[in-house]
Amino acid sequence: MPPSAIVLGAGMVGVSVALHLRRRGYDVVLVDRQGPGEGASFGNGGLIQREAVYPHPFPRALAELRRIAGNRAIDVSYHPLALPGFVSPLLRYWWHSEPRRYLQAVQSYSRLIATCLDEHLALATGTPAMALLRPIGWMRLFSDPRLLDAALAQAAVAQRDYGIDFAALDSAALAAAEPHLLAARTGAIHWKDPLSVSDPHALTLAYAGMFTAAGGSLAIGDAATLERSGTGWRVQTATGPVEAAEVVVALGAASATLTKRFGYAPPVFGKRGYHMHFGLRGNATLNRPILDTDSGFLLAPMRAGIRLTTGAEFARPEAPPSPVQLDRAEPIARQLLPLADRVDATPWMGTRPCTPDMLPIIGPLPGQAGAWCAFGHAHQGLTLGPTTGRLLAEMMLGEVPFVSPEPYRATRF
Repeated sequence: MPPSAIVLGAGMVGVSVALHLRRRGYDVVLVDRQGPGEGASFGNGGLIQREAVYPHPFPRALAELRRIAGNRAIDVSYHPLALPGFVSPLLRYWWHSEPRRYLQAVQSYSRLIATCLDEHLALATGTPAMALLRPIGWMRLFSDPRLLDAALAQAAVAQRDYGIDFAALDSAALAAAEPHLLAARTGAIHWKDPLSVSDPHALTLAYAGMFTAAGGSLAIGDAATLERSGTGWRVQTATGPVEAAEVVVALGAASATLTKRFGYAPPVFGKRGYHMHFGLRGNATLNRPILDTDSGFLLAPMRAGIRLTTGAEFARPEAPPSPVQLDRAEPIARQLLPLADRVDATPWMGTRPCTPDMLPIIGPLPGQAGAWCAFGHAHQGLTLGPTTGRLLAEMMLGEVPFVSPEPYRATRF
């Protein structure tokens, strides 16, 4: 009989794992409580970030910590009553962000990032999904010349060490590239490698469609019902129980809640994020995504309109949405671009699954034969979904992985 697997979680990571396993001959059921790509994969900046070799470190400068502590920023916000629950993971995050340890994280992280374009294109080329991938990169805008110079110096290092392509734009070049900007900026960095996705949800759905076309099955079910079944695994779905020899946990920020039941409690924590779509007035256009360094928000042209995204919010998992960052960002965004009315009835909210050492967890679930982990991708689940899918499928089949999985092993926690 062919090998069989249940994949829990139908975001970009879970869909990619399921697709790679199915193409290698597995019988696969992809289980989620909602449709593919309706969790954190739905709401993001829509970037496949080949340039993102530097994961987000914990800030260490005193001035930056004071700014965040004021809790008035767009890029970081927190619920004071939620902070006790974040003390342990954030202290570990701070420890791993020490410069020497951070450099080790960058070296491991960059090996995954280096594969992201090739792995997405391997899935999308020759399919309708290619129409969603735009080779336009994105731009980071600067008002402070000192910050721009520092960012250009780091970009030059990234180009030298990791092969990242970029262009430096002065104020005039930026105005020419984005003629409908309402406010001048000193300059910008145009990251040229990334692909911009016009509809991240549609891309996840496209890969899910490839999975079902290859003979895979989708099921609505509750991952919390996962249990041992002989030497394999069982989960309850809307159409009855499903059993398989192996299971993959790809539940994003909810993954650790499930794995804790089976003896593995990694320090995964969630960063909530929000987005809202807007129209543009008149004949205005935005040619590529832009991130305004002064304010910390991203504006990205999408099928649904101009998507305004916020940074990170720290809140209890059960806390209702509190999109104050969007409310802070919107008036500033309107000074930067001629935004029209809001398109969405309510803001979207999702949770990014983060680890203290800034690396995802990919590989066997400790102490549980036939169980595997694929979570903790933080801001880069869309970017690293196909990479993770290929890497984990090769591991599950006992093949030589195309990237060493050692830095991402679950046993490091």
